[in-house]
Amino acid sequence: MTSINPEKIELDEEMSKRDLDNSPIAVLEEIKKEGQGRAWQDLSKKWGVDNPDPPWKVTLEATCDVLSEVSCALSGVERRWEEDDLVEELYKDVPYPERQLLALAHTMIRRGLIDEEDLRKHMKVVDKRLHMV
Repeated sequence: MTSINPEKIELDEEMSKRDLDNSPIAVLEEIKKEGQGRAWQDLSKKWGVDNPDPPWKVTLEATCDVLSEVSCALSGVERRWEEDDLVEELYKDVPYPERQLLALAHTMIRRGLIDEEDLRKHMKVVDKRLHMV
């Protein structure tokens, strides 16, 4: 029989009291719609890449670490709790690890760490680099 961890119950109760704004964010909804067929598992097959992790996965993990350890803007526990909630509500049809990326962006926008317009600008820069000939 598995015992229940009282600290986890306490944390779930505390996190549930927080007013997580899980309403859709326009730029992330656009990414979700346009992302069909652009998930890493599809792209890696298309380009013959054997690595199961996308090249941006390390940057995603580093961003999470920096937000938690360096800036204290978002603890790992809070991020994972919010990620679980956001995936369940908004991103369950998005494959992993893309849904983790969308959930983190959602959390960062809602906490004011980045705004939608800044995210759009950064995405345009990355898109331009990817399509250089």
